[in-house]
Amino acid sequence: MMRLLFWLLLISCTAVAAPPPNVIVILADDMAVGDIAAFNQGITHTPTLDRLIREGLWFDRGYSGSPVCAPSRAALLTGRYPHRTGVVSLTLNLEPELTRLHRNETTLADVFAANGYKTGLVGKWHTGLGEGYGPVARGFQEVAVFHGSDGGGYNRYVLHTDDRMAENPHPQDTYLTDELNQRAIAFVRRHAKEPFFLHLAHYAPHRPLQAPEEAIEPFMKAGFGRDVATIYAMIEIMDRGLGELMSALEALGLRERTLVIFASDNGPDMLVPKRFNLDLSGTKYTVNEGGIRVPFIMHWPGTIQPGKRSEMIHFTDVLPTLVEVCDLKHEPKLPLDGRSFASLLKEGGEFSSPVRFWQWNRHEPNYTHNAAMRDGPWKLVKPFVTKDKIKGDSDLPLELYYLDNDPREEHNLAPEQYDRVNAMRGRLDAWSRDVEKDRLLR
Repeated sequence: MMRLLFWLLLISCTAVAAPPPNVIVILADDMAVGDIAAFNQGITHTPTLDRLIREGLWFDRGYSGSPVCAPSRAALLTGRYPHRTGVVSLTLNLEPELTRLHRNETTLADVFAANGYKTGLVGKWHTGLGEGYGPVARGFQEVAVFHGSDGGGYNRYVLHTDDRMAENPHPQDTYLTDELNQRAIAFVRRHAKEPFFLHLAHYAPHRPLQAPEEAIEPFMKAGFGRDVATIYAMIEIMDRGLGELMSALEALGLRERTLVIFASDNGPDMLVPKRFNLDLSGTKYTVNEGGIRVPFIMHWPGTIQPGKRSEMIHFTDVLPTLVEVCDLKHEPKLPLDGRSFASLLKEGGEFSSPVRFWQWNRHEPNYTHNAAMRDGPWKLVKPFVTKDKIKGDSDLPLELYYLDNDPREEHNLAPEQYDRVNAMRGRLDAWSRDVEKDRLLR
């Protein structure tokens, strides 16, 4: 009897706890919800994303942190509105002080690294240049990053592997999207036996519009103009590489131990007006639905029940959600704007979406331009004016939409909802003052 008790005690003491989950956050650049074949009657070719949607959880009310890249990425990385973080514009080399995270911000990579994860960034880095602002200073231990303004596009580019930004030129016959996918796979293989956090930040399908001719040709034959055909080719190449990444996880036995998130930083560029996006109003740069409503998938076989959720989630919610889901130790140094939606990953779980806010204009913020708030089904909009530097306050009338009945923002209810408009404007203006105060205090 004593011998049996001894062995039972030994087994209980030496039992190995379940390993922490790996996390891969994949971000496309300027990709529309309507660019996924599952939502466009097969116009595009995205078998990997279609599979992730079938096998994972699709959020059809997923919202970015901003209608442009750098601020949106700041929200994703920090769980805070981009204005608070200092990232309000989008051109790193021309406005470095307006496109870098304040040094006291904490990123997803910081949190995972502090919890013993290997952290990596492959792809676009758009939230800070200069000493103390690069990705290594923000918690990423291994990096291969592209700034978007480097080099000459997808066939001639520079990848940086540290914060000194030393140039590492690559052969021109290596297509950038393929290179990023292969580097992501290499990172996963290197760290297959330890917990890892990988941020794969693709540049596709952001301009310049470039893809191999053999990838463009089928879409041209299908009747699309060259620009749209090139975008769809760029997306197909990215999707193919993501399929290779999923296959690598499978081969390493990591598929069920890895949470994969896929999203886009904002809506599609207005460069190609005929591109299909569920007929949503607006594009990149605007706070209308077409500029801020983005693809959002979470895939974790055996843990997340496949399906669809229609609760509103926001990029600021990602950090607190991952902290809860991965059981990370983290005491925020600064107040988070995001809220964990981990409850939605369980069948029947509920989540009360808080009021959400957006605003963007080039250069210093002017909150009379291009701002919005969503409170349940109601959305108040200060209309978009220009994507150039603004010269004065906007006097355009406010717009109000009831999105449950009007997801395309076609019916402005502001003239008949005077009291609601005034109440929502008061909250939007209060938010504007609050985040601007935080931005200027650093």
